[in-house]
Amino acid sequence: MLIASLPMYDRPEIRGATDRLWQGIRDRLGMGPKNLCREGDPWDHWTSPDLLLSQTCGFPYRSRLHGRVTLVGTPDLALPGCPPGQYCSAFVVGADDPRGDVRDYAQARLAYNDALSQSGWAAPQAYAAAHGFAFAHPVCTGAHAASARAVTEGRADIAALDALSWVLVQRHDSFAAGLREIARTPPTPALPWITAHGRDPEPIAQAIHAAILGLAPKDRHALGLRGLARVPATDYLAVANPPPPTPETA
Repeated sequence: MLIASLPMYDRPEIRGATDRLWQGIRDRLGMGPKNLCREGDPWDHWTSPDLLLSQTCGFPYRSRLHGRVTLVGTPDLALPGCPPGQYCSAFVVGADDPRGDVRDYAQARLAYNDALSQSGWAAPQAYAAAHGFAFAHPVCTGAHAASARAVTEGRADIAALDALSWVLVQRHDSFAAGLREIARTPPTPALPWITAHGRDPEPIAQAIHAAILGLAPKDRHALGLRGLARVPATDYLAVANPPPPTPETA
């Protein structure tokens, strides 16, 4: 049985829009499961020979999945300062925290969602290295929204959030009022859509593009989607992999 999953931004508040996106893709492909798979480990989806469509992160793609899956395309998220098909991380801190430079947080607690997250771990490490420091006290939270919440609850001092996740937190989480953004990382390729190794990606890419354009404007806004970009695999592979963290617990 074919598998389709879109786990990376699947918040309850926008689940209806995500489902309508999938139905649009499925209708144009003329194949695929009726419903998205929301159970099990995403790694099982990503590595299954039955995978029709899923979305992963750039770090897992370049470090573990390249050569085992087929790249379909990249979302155009229409993020300020980011070219089509790219995104970045937003550094957020407590609204009342007087520190104004990311370098001021070198010895503070950095909340990150996962050690294989491009936006939550790799991008802030690259930013720190480029500015002559390293984050000394990483705190693993398991999700971008959880990282943001950890800052507001005093369990962390700063968090690096996927820029679209930060948009969604501001829209849907009341605790966002206790946060402010102080910087952004340079753009890197956004979270890629993938299919099983050996599967032809072109019909899937065309279906995604048409389905996005066929969404109601309110659904495109809810999902932060403008279209499909074609980012080559070499652009993903060119991004550096940082050393793994030695995490504390939020």
